[in-house]
Amino acid sequence: TLWYHQHLNTSPTTDLTKSKNSKASACKINCSALSSAVSSLTVYTGYGVELQVKSVNLSEGEQLSIRGADERGALLVLANHTLLVEGQVIRSPTNTLSVYYRSTPEGSMGIFQLHYQIFRLSCSLPKRPHFGEVSVLDLLPGGTARFHCHMGYHLQGETLLTCLNASLPVWSGKVPSCRALCGGTVKNATVGRVLSPSPHHGPNATQDRSCSWSLEAPKDQRLHLHLERLALGPTDRLVLWSGLDAGSVVLFDSGRGGQIPFEGVISEGPAVRIQFITDQPNHNTGFNIRYEAFERGHCYEPYLQNGNFTTSDLLYGVGAVVQFTCDPGHALEQGPPVIECISARDPYWNDTEPLCKAQCGGDLTGPGGVILSPNWPEWYGEGEDCSWRIHVGEDKRVLLDVQLLNISDSDMLTITDGDEVTTRILGRYVGGSSPFKLSSTTPDLTVTFHSDPAGLVFGKGEGFIINYMEVSRNDSCADLPEIQNGWKTISHIALVRGARITYQCDPGYDLVGRETLTCQLDLSWSSQPPFCEKIMYCSDPGHVEHSTRSLSDPKLLVGTTIQYSCNPGFILQGGATITCYGREPGTPVWTSRLPHCVFAEATAGSTLDGGNVALAIFILVLLLSVLLGGAYVYVTRCRYHSNLRLPLIYPHPYRQITVETEFDNPLYETGGDTREYEVSI
Repeated sequence: TLWYHQHLNTSPTTDLTKSKNSKASACKINCSALSSAVSSLTVYTGYGVELQVKSVNLSEGEQLSIRGADERGALLVLANHTLLVEGQVIRSPTNTLSVYYRSTPEGSMGIFQLHYQIFRLSCSLPKRPHFGEVSVLDLLPGGTARFHCHMGYHLQGETLLTCLNASLPVWSGKVPSCRALCGGTVKNATVGRVLSPSPHHGPNATQDRSCSWSLEAPKDQRLHLHLERLALGPTDRLVLWSGLDAGSVVLFDSGRGGQIPFEGVISEGPAVRIQFITDQPNHNTGFNIRYEAFERGHCYEPYLQNGNFTTSDLLYGVGAVVQFTCDPGHALEQGPPVIECISARDPYWNDTEPLCKAQCGGDLTGPGGVILSPNWPEWYGEGEDCSWRIHVGEDKRVLLDVQLLNISDSDMLTITDGDEVTTRILGRYVGGSSPFKLSSTTPDLTVTFHSDPAGLVFGKGEGFIINYMEVSRNDSCADLPEIQNGWKTISHIALVRGARITYQCDPGYDLVGRETLTCQLDLSWSSQPPFCEKIMYCSDPGHVEHSTRSLSDPKLLVGTTIQYSCNPGFILQGGATITCYGREPGTPVWTSRLPHCVFAEATAGSTLDGGNVALAIFILVLLLSVLLGGAYVYVTRCRYHSNLRLPLIYPHPYRQITVETEFDNPLYETGGDTREYEVSI
């Protein structure tokens, strides 16, 4: 009978065991009557079930699978018997988990033991919206996520989301998006940004063909408009007016041609109107305008996106000097690094503020820095071919920390190790990837990026952020851990290239995995470390000549019996049945040695010889009995009538013994065994 144990209660930890020899448990299912059994575990809402595989050793044909459910209740197969290994941990996505077991029609039985406990479920990490940020206080039920957009973008959706308690915790709403709106009015404008409208997708793709913005600064102040980006399509038009009336002075009109005022334009009064006309908004065309208000008699406050500046006058009066620097990964373009406020009658800067743009490639030799996708944080362009070459000291190496990688499936980022002569590819990446790190084995490392010239099939990605730093040279592989129920030996004291680590298991355990691991040229090990698995089977004892055998389990697991029977004409000598016996510690062994099958005639001849010996002994005993009997008759019957008249010393042999000389039942002790003897005379 096969018993299936299940302890289904609300305790945080429980064992789930199935074995062939169990006879009692809190709950039993007779698997001889059932071909399959399912144990379902449901815990409180907000909690999940964590299952750990303690042991699994199933017979051929047996099935075991771990199943969960998604938030809609649809069945999910989390693992099955072909993938389960000792020590494996499986977590349910919701508060429900089930264990399915099916036996074989032949009734062969293996064993497994599973341990489960509850754990807190959490909401998934909300995605950061494009052109925005998210701050998460807690992912557990009750936690919140707050969203905000970069300057010029407006949040579409909820600012605050809460993690709700459910069978699968979820956020209280969809992740919002950040969009640049088509038009708007800003009162008391001090500082901000106006952006070309974000493109629509689907049936609303043709909206926002004409957009108008009105900006009004505080009284007696003027507005400075800085064109951070201007990339208009053939039919696009951007017009800037110094005022809100129809007859206001035109500050800039892209339809008239002429030079683009990247140094910016200044309004005559406190108001500005911006109008943008386009056939269809998209990411490749459009504009970014940053505005700031300033008082008369002063220069406006400079601004540098992706950079910073220092000034000699915080009020930016005449004679103020400003020096610009860019953030790591950017370089100054379209302007000088230093500007000065001039002209006392109508102060203005002697030159425009520069731009800090993420570079497309370059030679990097510093001890650390950052590599950004071209035009970061804006969209990178189509047909980009960028190559960053990093070189550090000869006794140093390069560590890459890829913090963000989100590119299109038609774009590619490649990381190579070594110089132009000895180049080895460390990785090629398309699409998105979670953060990861890479190390070079030489002082040189190259990062190349290629974007699809068309960019129509898969669109564009967000870009990438890669930090790099100089680290100490390391010409050895990382040390590998010890294994439970085993040990390791190392070929070299230092784990240099070519060094080997050999693993072995304690008696009673089998090694699962590669026995020997080698430190490779890239300072990685040739495979993952193995582990030691408890031996739960006996070795095959072999066949007995002139016999047949039947096995209760072809895998020879502990408890397996083998029945031997001789062929016709042979007789079995020894036990007909042997059993696989488990012992701790040590390897399972058979309960007895193999029997033998002996030819029947040889057995009969040996029996006849034994009969002859027994007959001879019987005759000898019979003769001795006759002789002794004769002597007894002579003594008892003939001793008083002896012809020789020999005197008998004691006619009554017991007459001399008196009561005082009787034996008083003495005790005889031999070793540790005490026995009593009673002697009566």
